[in-house]
Amino acid sequence: MESQSGKMITGKSMILRLEIQTEMINFSEVVIAISQDGGDLVAIDVIQTTKYCSVRDLTVNIADSIDTNRIVETVKTLKGVKLINISDRTFLLHLGGKIEMKLKVPIQNRDDLSRVYTPDVARVCMAIHEDQRKAFSLTIKRNTVAVVSDGSAVLGLGNIGPYAAMPVMEGKAMLFKQMADVDAFPICLDSQNTEEIIRSIKLIAPAFGGINIEDISSPRCFEIEERLKKELDIPVFHDDQHGTAVVLYAGLISALKLVNKSIDQIKIVVSGIGAAGISCSRILLAAGVKEIIGVDRVGILVDKETYENPMWNWYAQNTNPGRIRGSLKEALVGADVFIGLSTGGILSREGVMTMASQPIVFAMANPVPEIYPDEIEDIASVIATGRSDFPNQINNVLCFPGIFRGALDCRATTINEEMKLAAAEAIASVISDKERNKHYIIPSVFNQEVVKLIRDNVIEAAIRTGIARRIPREFRNMD
Repeated sequence: MESQSGKMITGKSMILRLEIQTEMINFSEVVIAISQDGGDLVAIDVIQTTKYCSVRDLTVNIADSIDTNRIVETVKTLKGVKLINISDRTFLLHLGGKIEMKLKVPIQNRDDLSRVYTPDVARVCMAIHEDQRKAFSLTIKRNTVAVVSDGSAVLGLGNIGPYAAMPVMEGKAMLFKQMADVDAFPICLDSQNTEEIIRSIKLIAPAFGGINIEDISSPRCFEIEERLKKELDIPVFHDDQHGTAVVLYAGLISALKLVNKSIDQIKIVVSGIGAAGISCSRILLAAGVKEIIGVDRVGILVDKETYENPMWNWYAQNTNPGRIRGSLKEALVGADVFIGLSTGGILSREGVMTMASQPIVFAMANPVPEIYPDEIEDIASVIATGRSDFPNQINNVLCFPGIFRGALDCRATTINEEMKLAAAEAIASVISDKERNKHYIIPSVFNQEVVKLIRDNVIEAAIRTGIARRIPREFRNMD
């Protein structure tokens, strides 16, 4: 989308309500002042006008790097201009929360009331009591996911706590509904104790058909997910790990086709061995990659070394078959693929030049990638980032709606590696050979085909691996 000035709309926006004395200042002077401070005027609404005064709402778009206070202070200094009010469009959208609950069946009379509540509801209760599996067909459980966080690792904001995490979890619930018609509810727990979180989720699990763990810090997130997967009979999915991994692998499938390389013949370097880095490596190993080298702040992870992070010990034992030592510089030599889930600016042009021919670079650190695409556009065959303002965004929104839609529809007991691989292959399949190019290896999050393809692939994988408790009608003749 473009503004009236032709600039792409990114970053923040605000609405300034101004009272302008037309005898003292021209409206064009106001626009110029805002523009000089980095504001991009995208809409003008006249609220009230007289012979000598006008009241207008100015919608101003502002890049993330620009301080909104600077524009506000400039407006305040303009003679003949009174700042009446400032409204942030994002804050306005969040007033009262972004989601609500609605009835599927209206209650219009006493008969309706008796059926949905007492006394007739007792018969439904007893049916479930006699056969607990009926909770899936007779309650919201069949289509409801809990989006659970403790607020300890929210976006790039860090440990901001459960109250501040709610807007993100509400947004996640919106995406579930919009993309896949899954009813999701945000649950932010006021505890960062691993045992308390596990116990809390287990206690609320009867109401839900799946659990989406979100923005819980590493390494606690590993234990929480693994324990819940063992102790619950519904899918538990840590999206920060596995959603990123699925979409990354989908992008890599497409990228390898462009450079005509086989997945079992390539060398991959992963920078940043946190939750996402470990999950990405796991899915790549399951897909057939033979050589992965992990690098973190201690350098290359090597077997036989002992690390404080227990997951690093697992990682070292299952990767780096050549036992290469050193830093990112040494790891990159001869690598076919770089996967960055670490720190902005950590990858240099010189490092990319030491990689194998036709290098593939996934620089996914946010908001600053490990290297900006324009620095290596001429030497990298494919470049992807985690940002929406560059081509090939690796965005887990492509994954979680469809993967849960499939898991719920077949009442899967878990989400296994085969289902994740199937989801990635579905995403990659959206782009045809004719469409695929270095700037288009991954579909848009708004592509209407994605959720259905993922859903179908995931159900097939669940049936094939024996974890589906229900076979949807269209899959009953599956070989």
